[in-house]
Amino acid sequence: MKSIINFIIATFVIIGTTTGQNIDKKFFNDTHSFLQKNVKNGKVNYAPLKSDAQLKSLIQTIAKADLKNADDATKQAFYINAYNLLVINQAAQKYPLQSVQDIVGFFDKKKNTVGGKSLTLNKLEKDYLLKPYGDARFHFVLVCGALGFPPITNFAYTPQKLEQQLEMQTKLALNDNNFIKVNGNKAELSQIFKWYTSDFGGNTKSVIKFINKYRTNKIPSSAKVSFYNYSWKLNDTANRTSSLGSSSVLGNNASRYVVSSTIKKGSFEVKFFNNLYTQRTGNEGNLTDRSTFNTTSLSVLYGLTNRFNIGFNTRYRRVRNDKLPSSPLAVFGNNLAEGESARQGITAFGPQIRFAPVPKWENFSIQSSFVFPIGEDLAGSANQPYIDWTGATWNTQLFNDFPIGTNFSLFTEVDFLLEDIGKSADGNSNRFSTPATVIFSYNPSPKITLYSLGGFSPYWQTEFDYFVQGGLGAKYQFTPNLELELLYTDFSNKFLNQSGGQAATYNVGLRINL
Repeated sequence: MKSIINFIIATFVIIGTTTGQNIDKKFFNDTHSFLQKNVKNGKVNYAPLKSDAQLKSLIQTIAKADLKNADDATKQAFYINAYNLLVINQAAQKYPLQSVQDIVGFFDKKKNTVGGKSLTLNKLEKDYLLKPYGDARFHFVLVCGALGFPPITNFAYTPQKLEQQLEMQTKLALNDNNFIKVNGNKAELSQIFKWYTSDFGGNTKSVIKFINKYRTNKIPSSAKVSFYNYSWKLNDTANRTSSLGSSSVLGNNASRYVVSSTIKKGSFEVKFFNNLYTQRTGNEGNLTDRSTFNTTSLSVLYGLTNRFNIGFNTRYRRVRNDKLPSSPLAVFGNNLAEGESARQGITAFGPQIRFAPVPKWENFSIQSSFVFPIGEDLAGSANQPYIDWTGATWNTQLFNDFPIGTNFSLFTEVDFLLEDIGKSADGNSNRFSTPATVIFSYNPSPKITLYSLGGFSPYWQTEFDYFVQGGLGAKYQFTPNLELELLYTDFSNKFLNQSGGQAATYNVGLRINL
């Protein structure tokens, strides 16, 4: 009987030593070593971590941790490091990916073992740090794997230095101009302060008071406060976009809106684009006639996921043919002289999608739309002018964006455009072209973009045709959610070149993100 009791006691001792592990210097030293090796400039090198032995060992230590006899400083330092390591591990297991939001339930459903308990990241953050200790500075050291958050450090948080480390990271974040954006009497804050207002005092006034406690340049108490969009892009070293506070911050490039990216899950992108095309033609260089097409396009996209967007687009057109001298703006008038013609109406509507097929290529996307004609006799007749194609249009566009240094970028677009499907007037079904566009941009400030544009489009049909255009444009980003664009281009094609005609486009665009 005594031997049985001894066996039972020995068994429990063995079980205790294998399931419980006191947290000591080794855990913090190993975490420090891991971060030193795999974190650079506030970003994580995720690529080799899926099967990394050191990370696997740290996750096992977190699972078996025994914190019963630990003091508060040890518990806090442990949970901070545990949170950041678990985020890295969860992202690494699904790498490559564009965002942690691409993983269903990343924060609120996927569970990890922490100190013998099965916890989600949200529960670990709220129930083991925020609620028991009530320290808002945790928001600047718990890193959720996104570029919108203050950068992950390449050192471990330790019980001995925790207070100093919390103060340091909070000051760094709140004095970073990319995180707290102050312009005169306007202050743009991270949505972290909106999501967790209660942790900073419960209202905007208390949020500003908390921020000013750590800022060198105080935010005026009368400042108009807004919240800019949070970037959920993965804080990956392979990511071309800079992380907050990184020594490799890409200057004004870091603030610009990248049109080639998909929009994040649950958000809307609404684009109005007005293109006024006008051409003057005649005989042997003697220009006598003007044709003007004003096309107002509306495009709406919804983020079904961070990498797959759905929506629709439609266009409204006004057309006018008149005699010179006349103004391109006459297309908006209704008075017609003898021999002149005009027309207007909604001419097309259809669905569109945009998706990012390669997670590591965050600025590459494919957009495809299929629009159906609306209206009668769109191709025109003796009584009214041409206004649009009679057949449907299918356009597939490949977008890519390449940041160049701190203030420059290169945007490329290649289209596969099938127009007037089955309805060509010459009896040929489908008018196929492959327009290519290159845009070189310069960002003199975070809100302003200046760019030059060049485009060439060959038409692959029985008799080869083409058009070319080149121009200059500018964008102004009032807020991260609102941007205005102006563009002028010179336009030419085979017919205009042969006849001595002239053409240009005047464009105004408005982008709204909701």
